[in-house]
Amino acid sequence: MTVSGSVHAIVLAGGKASRMGGVDKPALVVGGRRMLDTALDAVADCECTVVVGPYRDDLPQHIVQVQESPSGAGPVAAVAAGFAALDSNPEDVIVVIASDLPFVCAETVRTLAERGSGGAAFAVDADDHVQFLFSAWSSSVLGAQLNALDSHANQPMKFLVPEHYARVPVTDGIDCDTRSDLEEARAASRRRSSPVSIDGARQAVLDGLTPLTPARLPLADAYGAALAEPLTAAEACPRQDVSAMDGYAVSGTGPWHLREEIRYAGGADALELDAGEAVRIATGAHLPRGASTVIRDEHALVEDGLLQRAQDAPVRDDARRRGEDWHPGHTLAPAGSRVGPAVVSAAASAEVTTALVRGPVRAHVVVTGDEIRRDGPLQDGQTRDSLSPILPALLSHCGVHSTSSAHLRDTPEGFDEVLSAITDTDVIVIVGATGGGAADNLRLALDRAGARVLVGRVAVRPGGSQITATLPDGRVVLGLPGNPYAAVATLLAMLPTIVTALVGVAPRAAVVGTVVNADEVRGDVTRILPATRLPDGHWRVDPSVRTAHLAGIIGRDALVIVHSEDADLPAELIPLPTSFA
Repeated sequence: MTVSGSVHAIVLAGGKASRMGGVDKPALVVGGRRMLDTALDAVADCECTVVVGPYRDDLPQHIVQVQESPSGAGPVAAVAAGFAALDSNPEDVIVVIASDLPFVCAETVRTLAERGSGGAAFAVDADDHVQFLFSAWSSSVLGAQLNALDSHANQPMKFLVPEHYARVPVTDGIDCDTRSDLEEARAASRRRSSPVSIDGARQAVLDGLTPLTPARLPLADAYGAALAEPLTAAEACPRQDVSAMDGYAVSGTGPWHLREEIRYAGGADALELDAGEAVRIATGAHLPRGASTVIRDEHALVEDGLLQRAQDAPVRDDARRRGEDWHPGHTLAPAGSRVGPAVVSAAASAEVTTALVRGPVRAHVVVTGDEIRRDGPLQDGQTRDSLSPILPALLSHCGVHSTSSAHLRDTPEGFDEVLSAITDTDVIVIVGATGGGAADNLRLALDRAGARVLVGRVAVRPGGSQITATLPDGRVVLGLPGNPYAAVATLLAMLPTIVTALVGVAPRAAVVGTVVNADEVRGDVTRILPATRLPDGHWRVDPSVRTAHLAGIIGRDALVIVHSEDADLPAELIPLPTSFA
């Protein structure tokens, strides 16, 4: 900013919001974000930011928080409290911004600050209304105006305004004073939203989700979770010296007298060998006391009760010694490892039964639409539910436990109940209602629930209308398009990233392959299409696919993300479950 001093910000985040029934207006969500967060982003370049209003424990520590006195004493008192908290010089600029401007941006703040340097500048909206709570002042002017008032409490803002000030026309000065203003802003936000790329959508998910709180679980119940701390052995492996082969346990140097006993795996009988003795032993059996080594069958020669090492046999010990693989305390798997069969089995070998993990991720599935029928004969206008039966398998493929499934009719309030009632889950997967049609009410319900939209639209076909959002309590909502192919393609492209973020591990590298018909399948937007693996390891992609059903992926090996550019480069593959296609 081209000002002589520093630029500071006072963000007004209190007030009674009486025309909205006394709600916490700065916390209302427009476009998937709190209006307070939008204001804070707009002043992020300022040297110091003071938020005036009730204390909020989710704000960054570098933000100063104060409360006007008395609470609710009006905007002048709030500006005075914010100004008193700043350590400003006379040449500094103070930006005053209300947190009910859902579209305010940093560029407008910079313009106001430059115009307000040495005096005062106020934003003027498209209706030529002066926005007294969207302004910039030199510190000396604001201090003088505040000092000129006998009292700051319950004073109208116009009493603070100097005689001369600059007017700055702005396009993002729309404020939300009423419920009607709020709904208009939300509708405008949906119209303004631009789709992001698949990579951008995934990065937004990784940046925007908070990992689940770790919990200690039996490992048998933790498939799909990730270790929140290293998994360490509780016992040595092997616990005792055991035979690695079927053969003979011997004591000392040969030849050896062969005893009649046989040492079996799992046997607990006491047996001790003297020097020059041998005993038959099975793989996995504990070595008897006094045994010095094991000779495998093919290296042994027995004649008249006497055991000798075969003449050309190598001299080696076919025993596994205690702790040969690991000792107690050895790290079996580092923090961040996914809990799968190998981790569970290794833990069992080390006498470990529980682990501190994040996850497994649990999901509740909601399929929407008046036209969807799960069972019974179809009526006119109805469509068979072809997704609910297969979604648990797809969720499991992505490392998610399916907890329940429901069907939701197209009603304006139906999603409000779903979002508030389904609390025993980490992810709510909603099929349908993500577009902008008359019956597509999910986005409105997310706004009403205070959800933060991480992904509003994606530049991909199919799946462009998908949504990923977080509710205030941390639950994730994944909104999928309604037709079967688009729903499956979107789920497989996005859910693994959601799982990665929730269990707190690094993303896995993408699986890539060479597409032999790239020019044939490349379009003007990124596409997700079925593909078949060729004998030489390359991939042939179907030029098109019908999206109303899944017949197009029968016999296919993967879905391929075909970008509108760079189609000749190795393409990302999304392998299909082997039991699915």
